[in-house]
Amino acid sequence: MTNARYNLDEPVAAIATALAPAALGIVRASGKNCIEKIAEIFSRPKALKEAGGNSIVYGWILDKNTKSEGENAEKIDEVLISVFRAPKSFTGEDMCEISCHGGVSVVNAVFETLVKNGFRQAEKGEFTFRAYINGKSDLTKAEAVREIIDSKTSDSRSHAAGRLSGSLFEEIDSIKTLVTDTLAAIEVDIEYPEDEETIADSFDPKMLENARERLCELASSWKSEKIYQDGAKIVLAGKTNAGKSSLFNALLKEDRSIVSDIEGTTRDWIESWVSFDGIPARLFDTAGLRKTDDIIEAKGVELTEDLASNADLVLYLVDSSKGVLDDDKKFLEKNKNIPVIVVFNKMDLAGENEKSFEEFLAYEGIKDSVKISAKKGIGIGELTSLVKKTILNDSTVKSEKIGLGSERQKKSVEQALERVEHALEIAKDETYGLDAVVQDLEDSLDSLGEVTGEVTPDDVLGSIFSHFCVGK
Repeated sequence: MTNARYNLDEPVAAIATALAPAALGIVRASGKNCIEKIAEIFSRPKALKEAGGNSIVYGWILDKNTKSEGENAEKIDEVLISVFRAPKSFTGEDMCEISCHGGVSVVNAVFETLVKNGFRQAEKGEFTFRAYINGKSDLTKAEAVREIIDSKTSDSRSHAAGRLSGSLFEEIDSIKTLVTDTLAAIEVDIEYPEDEETIADSFDPKMLENARERLCELASSWKSEKIYQDGAKIVLAGKTNAGKSSLFNALLKEDRSIVSDIEGTTRDWIESWVSFDGIPARLFDTAGLRKTDDIIEAKGVELTEDLASNADLVLYLVDSSKGVLDDDKKFLEKNKNIPVIVVFNKMDLAGENEKSFEEFLAYEGIKDSVKISAKKGIGIGELTSLVKKTILNDSTVKSEKIGLGSERQKKSVEQALERVEHALEIAKDETYGLDAVVQDLEDSLDSLGEVTGEVTPDDVLGSIFSHFCVGK
């Protein structure tokens, strides 16, 4: 299998580290005659050519284009070259990783020297594509590489690492075995029709039922996995001076938002990434809700309402020192179709108001609430746990290490599930023959093959690898 975007006969190179001042920079190269080509611009060509796999060679990268007759080539940088021999490399090809000093001009100079000496600049994701083509990785592992790079919390990284280690591939392969074994049993009955009484008696449906159950679990895992990848949109809302900015700062563990006793201090929204017990979220601190003649503040209130209407979750703050006000009730009634956690803030100042809170929650039918003091840091842990539970909506995965990593995978698993369910259904109907069941099971195997990349159109491959960074 090939792809029009990549020419696998050409050696490629790319800068694999960020172009910013650093202790080290890495330029990665892979492909046909990769080691020999780098040896041509290396101060110790024989040592590099004779280096074994998984070894490191010291020397200088040279710019031989600057060499005049009788002169030595210009030294670009003192480097260490890590050598990887096919097939024991990331791409399955001969590879070199040049570790040079991390200055931007130095890294660029090393890379440009490789390009002058016959290397093509790698396309986005081309190294991982080559690994896939050469059988060093399946698509679930390839996509997990990008997930790890983009992960926003340690839990996000852990889930992606599970897929990179092969957990999803192994689960798909195990399900395929159940379908394949069932298919083999049916084909025996087709081969010897005199032994067949009914379709229902031709095979044991237990393996297919097991496959259906596991496919259902995989399909449902995408809901929570998508949240770990993309993050949730969480909006802090409430009346002016309810403590939204104090809570924003408490959750971020830094003073990002201005806190003041003056109502209307926050007139626009600010946002930042934050982790709620491993769940990545874009947290928005918004303008306080109140009627105002101030045009700018009024616009901020309007933006707050727009943000809240499109949020995955609203944390609505009630100033416990003032109790539940009519404006609080109006907002919650207006946005009753949005997931909301009512946060009773300033509980240390609640006094007699606390008695009315449970009655208010019962009357409004609000399920989730928490009592905190953002200023004193009381109840923040309880709030964090409740946010995680609400965002995941009690969705669970069979194992934190097994879950789908992309919308593409979800679509293919759902198609496989649909065909398995149809096979079980028609197996009970005597109007259908065994050939119909066989067709369903073969279609389900094709869909599962698309998850791992055994069966994948070139346009799908192009879409997957184009989202990688250059150098990966």
